[in-house]
Amino acid sequence: MSFTDKARNKAEELKAEAKERYGDATDDERLQAEGAREHTGAKAKQAGEHVKDAGRDVKDAFS
Repeated sequence: MSFTDKARNKAEELKAEAKERYGDATDDERLQAEGAREHTGAKAKQAGEHVKDAGRDVKDAFS
């Protein structure tokens, strides 16, 4: 995973977390749920990228 991908995923995660917290602060359940959903999606993207990195490391170890 490139630095750009990591930065983009982290920015997406922070944006979603801010949306979720803003929803909490304003008692906006829709915004809170939307932020939580986006936060989960961003975390899943990061996890997928980490799995790809691990796969490349294993491949490199056997090459």
